[in-house]
Amino acid sequence: MRKALVVFSGGQDSTTCLYWAKKKFDSVESISFNYGQRHCKEVKIAEDIARGARVPWQLFHMDLLNKICDNSLTDPDMEVDKEKPANQPPNTLVEGRNMLFLTYAAIYAKSKNIQNIVTGVGQADYSGYPDCRNEFILSLNKTLNLSMEYEYKIHTPLMWKNKKEIWAMADQLGIFDLVRYKTLTCYNGIIGEGCGHCPACFLRKRGLEQYLKEIGQK
Repeated sequence: MRKALVVFSGGQDSTTCLYWAKKKFDSVESISFNYGQRHCKEVKIAEDIARGARVPWQLFHMDLLNKICDNSLTDPDMEVDKEKPANQPPNTLVEGRNMLFLTYAAIYAKSKNIQNIVTGVGQADYSGYPDCRNEFILSLNKTLNLSMEYEYKIHTPLMWKNKKEIWAMADQLGIFDLVRYKTLTCYNGIIGEGCGHCPACFLRKRGLEQYLKEIGQK
């Protein structure tokens, strides 16, 4: 039996990955992280979506991330960058987040005899996050295999897809409305359409408009 563990936030990308994994693997589980994020309601949304998908769900607490690095996702007093600053990552970058998430996911996966780990990172609509790049994922995959003497495969089905293509993928998977109205991508914690002005909302909305125009809808 081919089993997979999905790193799951309850957002557009990870929800699309969750249903992609359900199509691809015989058995799927999911794992979410509470790291002190300002949009912490995503944890409840992730649980609800996983339950609706009939996928086992686990929550890990990692609130140290809101204590050791400055960023607007864990500091509610810091305003979220509306645009990516020139020559530096946006202030929504949580240093080492994906590395830690995938490492903890790998430890948990091994305990469950799961070799496939799925994450929604991508660099087509590049956000400036270095831990979303393909070269990082390939490097970490090798490191995890060496560190635990276990043959993991990290799957990144969205790596080379822009947001328009991710909307198309969600539609093909039959979850377009679920993703559009029930997921939380917004950095300010607003479900569905979001706040409309944070970087995550901008990319999501632009991709949706492009996809709806392509299929002839408004």
